[in-house]
Amino acid sequence: MALGMIEVYGFTTSIVVADRVAKAADVKVVAIDKNKPAGGDSAEVPLVMVVKFEGNAGAVESAMQAGIAEAERRNLYITSKMIAGQSPEIEWFAHLEATGRDKLR
Repeated sequence: MALGMIEVYGFTTSIVVADRVAKAADVKVVAIDKNKPAGGDSAEVPLVMVVKFEGNAGAVESAMQAGIAEAERRNLYITSKMIAGQSPEIEWFAHLEATGRDKLR
């Protein structure tokens, strides 16, 4: 199972990129995580997000290109990485996320 990760600025951008990724290929979005940049609240966009998705290597590559294009179109792309074959010992990291911990359900 391959893992794709696309890092972008802003929560809304991460949702739009996740939607684009999911529609572009047969992949599963497994997490959307957040991180504050070094500049914190004073940064132009004070939230860094990463969209994580899994599937076979070809599907992840196709989805990644679509997601990157969407983020670049908005001028909010940071970086991306694909791991073609995740090690079972680290696979659980892909599912970690900080978003949603404050929800009421």
